[in-house]
Amino acid sequence: MYQTNPPLPPSETMPTMYDLPSEELDDFNLPEEFHPKSPLETMPTMYDLPSELVGESGLPDEFHRIQADALTQTCQPANHPLDQVFIASDLNLYYDPRHPQWYKRPDWFLVLGVSRFTQQEDLRLSYLVWQEGIAPFMVVELLSPTTEQEDLGQTLREVNKPPTKWQVYEQILRIPYYVIFDRYTNRLRVFRLEATRYQELSLPDSRLWLAEVQLGLGIWQGAFEGTTGLWLRWYDANGEWFPTYQEEAAKERLRAQRAELKAAQLAEKLRSLGLDPDSFDR
Repeated sequence: MYQTNPPLPPSETMPTMYDLPSEELDDFNLPEEFHPKSPLETMPTMYDLPSELVGESGLPDEFHRIQADALTQTCQPANHPLDQVFIASDLNLYYDPRHPQWYKRPDWFLVLGVSRFTQQEDLRLSYLVWQEGIAPFMVVELLSPTTEQEDLGQTLREVNKPPTKWQVYEQILRIPYYVIFDRYTNRLRVFRLEATRYQELSLPDSRLWLAEVQLGLGIWQGAFEGTTGLWLRWYDANGEWFPTYQEEAAKERLRAQRAELKAAQLAEKLRSLGLDPDSFDR
C-alpha cells in the first residue's frame, strides 16, 4: 500500500507572529477623531470640577488662616528652586481619576517639582493629581473638634462613600509626611510613610528635621500677624527660624538705617578733615 507523509502539526503550518502584521499602516491615516485620546485630554480639569461649596463644613476659621500664612511665609526648601515649590491652603485636592468628583481639602500642603504660576489668570482653582502628575510631599491638618477623629484616622469608611482623609493620604496618594497640630493642647504630631503605613515619629523639643528638603518644622512662640501664641513655622540647618514677611521687612529697614547712619558718620569725619563729602559723589 502506498503511504503519504503524515500531516505536519499546526505549530509548523500556522503563521507565527513574524508572519502577521503587528500594525495596520492604514490606521495612521485614520481621521484624528478615531484615535483614542490620552487621559490628559479626557479627564476633567480644574475648570470642570467645583473649587468650593457654599455651606461646606470644616471651612477655615481665623486661626487656620493665620497658621497657614506662617507656614507658607517661612517655607524655603534649600534644595528646590522656589518656582518649583507649590504651597496651598484650603484648596481642593482631587486624587482619584476613577472618581473625579472625590476630593479632600487639607488645611495646608506642600508639593515639590511643580511650577508656581506667575500670572493671576493661571492660578490654580484646585489641585488635580492626575493633571499635575505629582502628589503632595506633606499635608498639615489643624485639629478642630469637628474634624479631630477623621484627622487622626479614627473614623471608618462608610459604605458607598469616599475613603477617609487618612486613607487618602496614606494608601492612595502615599504622601510621605502627614503633620497634625492641635492648638488646644499645643501638641505637634508627625507621621511618616514607612512601607505602606504611617508611623508616628518622636519629636524632641517639638521639632522635626526633614533632610529631603533641608528644612526643619517646629513650634515657635511669639507674635505673628499681631497675634501672640504658639505657631508652626520652618527653621534652617542652623536651627534659626526663617523670617516671616514682616520680620524680613523689619530687617531691611534696620539695614537701611544702619547704612544711612554709617554714611552720616563718614560724612562728618570727612568734614572734620576739611573735605567736602558731596564732592565724592561728583
